[in-house]
Amino acid sequence: MTRSRRGTLARLAGRTLAGLLLLAAVWGLGLFWFAAGVPRHAPDLNDPVAGRATDAIVVLTGGSNRLAVGLELLAAGRARKLFVSGVYDGVDVQELLKLSRRAPTEMECCIALGYSADSTIGNAYETADWMRDQGFRSLRVVTANYHMRRSLLELAMAMPDIELVPHPVVAPTVHLADWWLWPGTANLLVNEYNKLLMTYGRYGLYRAVER
Repeated sequence: MTRSRRGTLARLAGRTLAGLLLLAAVWGLGLFWFAAGVPRHAPDLNDPVAGRATDAIVVLTGGSNRLAVGLELLAAGRARKLFVSGVYDGVDVQELLKLSRRAPTEMECCIALGYSADSTIGNAYETADWMRDQGFRSLRVVTANYHMRRSLLELAMAMPDIELVPHPVVAPTVHLADWWLWPGTANLLVNEYNKLLMTYGRYGLYRAVER
C-alpha cells in the first residue's frame, strides 16, 4: 500500500470516528433532554387547562396505577366514557373493576375494552377506531409519565383531528432524580428514548406525506 493510500485511509477513519463521536454526543444530550422533560408530578385537576373535561379517557395498559387513575377520572366526571386499550384476552370489565377494588356495577356502563393492541402503535390505532365509532372529539390520555411523549405522537398520527389531553401517571419505581445512578430507571429511559427517536422519524415521514 502506498503512503498516499495509507494517508487517505487514515483521514477517512479519523473523519468516521469524529462523526461517530459527534453522533454519540448528540444522542446523549438528547437523552438528558428527554429525561428532564418527563413529568415529575400528576396534573393539577384544579388547573382549567390540565383539568378540563374531555369526551373520553383512554388508559394504555402496561404499568401500575394507570387503570386506577383512569377510573378515578371517570368517577370524577372528567369524561363520559373510559376506553382501556391493550387488555388481555378473557379479561372483562367486571374483572377489571374488581381488581381495582370497585363495585362491578359502579361504572360498568361507561367502560369499553380493547383487546387487539400489543404495542403503543397498536394502542393508537385501536383507540382511534373506538373514538371514530363513538363520534368523540377530545381524549384524555392516561399512561406512565415516561411513556407519554411517544404515546401522544402515535395517537396524533392515528387520529390527527382529535384533541389530546395528557394525564401522565407518575410511576413510583422510576427514580427521575439522578436517574443515571439507578440502573433500572436508566435502562428504562434509554429504551424509551430510543423508541421515541424512531417514532419521531415515522412522524417526520407522516408529516411529509400529509403535505
